[in-house]
Amino acid sequence: MARASIKPIEKPAKRVRARRVGAAARSRAGGSGGDDGGGGGGVGKRTPRSGRGLTPISVPGLATDPLVTQFVAFLRVECGLSRNTLLAYLRDVRDFLNDELLFPRTGDGDGAGDGTGAAPSGAGGLLARLAALSPKDLSDHMARLKSSRGLSGSSVIRHLATLKVFFRFLIATGRLAKNPTDHLDRPTRWRKLPTVLTAKQVNALIEATRGGGGGEGAGVQTPASESRATKDNQTVKEGQATTDLSLRDRAMLELIYACGLRASEVCTLKIDDIKREAGVIIVTGKGNKQRMVPIGKPALRAIEVYLESCRPGLASRRSADTLLLSRSGRALERVAVWQLVKKHAKRAGLGKVHPHVLRHSFATHLLAGGADLRVVQELLGHADIATTEVYTHVDRTRLHEVIKKHHPHG
Repeated sequence: MARASIKPIEKPAKRVRARRVGAAARSRAGGSGGDDGGGGGGVGKRTPRSGRGLTPISVPGLATDPLVTQFVAFLRVECGLSRNTLLAYLRDVRDFLNDELLFPRTGDGDGAGDGTGAAPSGAGGLLARLAALSPKDLSDHMARLKSSRGLSGSSVIRHLATLKVFFRFLIATGRLAKNPTDHLDRPTRWRKLPTVLTAKQVNALIEATRGGGGGEGAGVQTPASESRATKDNQTVKEGQATTDLSLRDRAMLELIYACGLRASEVCTLKIDDIKREAGVIIVTGKGNKQRMVPIGKPALRAIEVYLESCRPGLASRRSADTLLLSRSGRALERVAVWQLVKKHAKRAGLGKVHPHVLRHSFATHLLAGGADLRVVQELLGHADIATTEVYTHVDRTRLHEVIKKHHPHG
């Protein structure tokens, strides 16, 4: 199937001019309803990276309010957030508007603290209360998230980021004159080192798709787990032919590790994204940003075998040109990728392994081999190199070599 040429996608600016934001919000708000305003204005014609159209997005406990609707439009159109990120932002807004100490209930039982996310007296009352908030009010709200709700430090930091974007939106559209979040410092987060696999463990994981566990941890499979593996439908019968799903799983694992892909990225790969002659793949990541990542020969061979011997037995009219397919012929879903990785990791005796562990291993092994940090950042699709720097602390072998070479008592 022929595809349009790939165009570079510009990264949205962090601070958007009030005129652009206001125009987008008014255009979307003039649509035909739905909590994302999905029917109005030329802005609504933009297609998100999922390609499924601007479907309505709702969060339990957050009412459909014009202010929330326009904020959703701003996050989708101007910021280009993915659906999962957008849902996380909306949950944070819901928790913020449902804080009864910030938005107390009125005498008639209505209000933002009743779990509806609505203002006591409509949007005007909500804006008046938002305008009256001080930095201390927001600081106390953040403290309650940790003490009363038990949120982790990373969740509190993301919540603060959501509030900063929310108030920036209100300022840019002329609804508020001052931003109380400007005086809030971002809390310091203690970074956890990512879990990585050794090269031997990665090989064991990939070989486990053959059904025997293979490599490190081989021989740990019991008859009960064998029966479960059979129930997982390692083969799918199409008429008289038999499709071996282990070929698909092997291609999936090779892709994730060889290219450092996220689970959502490997699910959205198209056949034409694999540039075999050039030895690269085109990856569409967060914010609909595209990057070109080299792919090695083992992964290419696994993909070729899958395309020749497995995918034809899975393909249907609804498959389009999606690379990895499920038993029903649809695109493999992100949850399914997690389940498959965990299943094969268990068969290989590797314990708790998820797709992002392979991505961590990809980055760590590159740095251990002498790759430049900026190159790894580009391959992973990180917007900030600080996100990539965490992998420099994982490779203990390299740290020992540096100390031994440069320290007087090394």
